[in-house]
Amino acid sequence: QVQLVESGGGSVQAGGSLRLSCQASGSIFRLNHMGWYRQAPGKQREMVAFVTGIGRTSYAPSVKGRFTISRDNAGDMIMTYLQMNSLKLEDTAVYYCNTYPSMLNPNWGQGAQVTVSS
Repeated sequence: QVQLVESGGGSVQAGGSLRLSCQASGSIFRLNHMGWYRQAPGKQREMVAFVTGIGRTSYAPSVKGRFTISRDNAGDMIMTYLQMNSLKLEDTAVYYCNTYPSMLNPNWGQGAQVTVSS
């Protein structure tokens, strides 16, 4: 199993920045792709960005140019980060990290709440 712990959420005004961190441990491999996902109230969970085992990145159109995903393979863990700049009201959601694709690991973490206000 993979254990996931997200941190770094919070409340910020529109235009502000936040940085999310995710610690993945357990049955995780250095070359696993890792992704950030989010779920807004009343909406389905969606993929925000992912980073491959060799550092290639991909972003949802809604966040491209504002968010940056990165990773650090630290020993038996994978740290994944999401730098979020120029935040918008519609970025308000609970953010989760997981493998990409997420079907590889059904055990989601608790998520990190991000609230953007005007």
